[in-house]
Amino acid sequence: MFNQGDFLSILQLGTGLFWIVTYILIIIRGYQDENYGMPMVAICANISWEFIFTFILPHSGPQKIITLIWFLLDIIIMMQYLKYGRKEIKKGTSADYFYLSFFIALGFSFFIIIAMTFEFNDVEGKYTAFSQNLMMSGLFISLLLSRGNTSGQSIYIAIFKMLGSLFAAVAFFIYFRTDLITILSIATFVYDWIYIVLLRKFYRKNRI
Repeated sequence: MFNQGDFLSILQLGTGLFWIVTYILIIIRGYQDENYGMPMVAICANISWEFIFTFILPHSGPQKIITLIWFLLDIIIMMQYLKYGRKEIKKGTSADYFYLSFFIALGFSFFIIIAMTFEFNDVEGKYTAFSQNLMMSGLFISLLLSRGNTSGQSIYIAIFKMLGSLFAAVAFFIYFRTDLITILSIATFVYDWIYIVLLRKFYRKNRI
């Protein structure tokens, strides 16, 4: 039988694996569609969080390796955004503003996550991780609706994202439960489910 430590490890590794698959699918779909698959603010928040908890306040054990893999994959996703994102800006808008807005958002994301980490005495980054995961879920929906198509996105990305988030939510609910993380987890699951439903409607509408 599994003890509590074994079950927690399974949930931790499951979270890491499902998110790794999510990032890989985003990268593959991005190259297929020649478009980025993750919203800009989500990219900035993810890279900042992963850099901080890989190099500044590194996690211990397997999570350190998982976070490093996330970081490296997000670098590729960031490069896709910088390569393909310019085509979605309005005509007449300078490309300089596109790059400037991205790096300003990246800088602020880094300092906000650092500030929240010390403000909440959260050296594991759990509050920032769950908060930005909820933000990401909402941003994926917004990206889908603003584009009006599934370019850069797929239902498989949505499913694996939801599974990764769900494994993390179960782990924290069982072992490190807080009211805030519980609410953030429930809200994330609801938005992830809405995202999957919307993608299915787009698929049916376009007979994909």
